[in-house]
Amino acid sequence: MSSSYTQNPTPGQIPQNLPGPTAYLTTHDEKTGKAIIHSSRPVEWHRYDEDKMGMGVAYTTQFPPDLNEHADVTEHDRKMQESGGKLGLVSGGGTVLRYVDFSPGYVCMMHRTQSLDYGIVLEGQIESVLDSGETQTMGRGDVMVQRATMHAWRNPSKTEWARMIFCLQDCKPLFVGGQRFGEDLGRGTEGVPASGNDA
Repeated sequence: MSSSYTQNPTPGQIPQNLPGPTAYLTTHDEKTGKAIIHSSRPVEWHRYDEDKMGMGVAYTTQFPPDLNEHADVTEHDRKMQESGGKLGLVSGGGTVLRYVDFSPGYVCMMHRTQSLDYGIVLEGQIESVLDSGETQTMGRGDVMVQRATMHAWRNPSKTEWARMIFCLQDCKPLFVGGQRFGEDLGRGTEGVPASGNDA
């Protein structure tokens, strides 16, 4: 397996030093009521910004999730099928659980979503860059609670890919000093549709 997205552009390709994650969904046995595995789903990857960033959605929900008769699974599958796996960054009225890989030295676009996000570093180091110029270096296991702020992510390593996982949660419109702060996807996101939750 290639160590970068560009050397082997096979769909779903990820860096060799980062394993391909799988989402495991649980449910209940109808007869016993005991917990069992419903399904396992390898995360499908999509490449952006000249293959320097990869993203894959593990799961989506609506508020509040309806777990009866697997309604949440059916809704997730519908959403993924209709979008071809390329969702907006935020799912209106719900959550998106998304992996993001960053190539060595890569700085993603400065952007903002109308959402409250938990961004957790899984592998490598990541530098959070805010539009004020403030930065924060994060290591494995650190979490950034991103509250609809304008920000970017930078992988400071010159040799290793980095990976984060995000739970993006739709939120109410944000106003600062009387100004509405909506979604701004910035550059490098061609192919990422607008979330559509800030109309």
